[in-house]
Amino acid sequence: MANYTASVSVTGEGRNGGRVQSDDGLLTATLALPKELGGAGDATNPEQLFAAGWGSCFLGALRLAATQRKIRLTSTAIDTKITLVHGDDGFSLAAVLDLEIGGVDQDTVTALAEAAHQICPYSKATRGNIPVTINATAV
Repeated sequence: MANYTASVSVTGEGRNGGRVQSDDGLLTATLALPKELGGAGDATNPEQLFAAGWGSCFLGALRLAATQRKIRLTSTAIDTKITLVHGDDGFSLAAVLDLEIGGVDQDTVTALAEAAHQICPYSKATRGNIPVTINATAV
């Protein structure tokens, strides 16, 4: 399998008034500080983009883990929350991944979530660097 490199340019003021655009033009967005941080809150922000990337990657890893184990899932959903934390040492991140998986029992859901956390590149990149909570529920 080949490698893939995503290329995104950010211009302007970065997270407060900047603009992002992928080299293929499929992703374009304006950035703004959220209202909670004193901004206008009228555009997306880096934490939302990170949450979208991690959540979609994690579901892909979950589906892969299920396929490898020959487990049929009836549904998968994830709510990914990325918190920008301001502490004594500056800013850092924390994450909560809330999974709902259908078609299997709670023990299987837990095992698949743990497997996905080992497979997902976002999980690998953040492991040991930020607090991550994974809540996995059978539905």
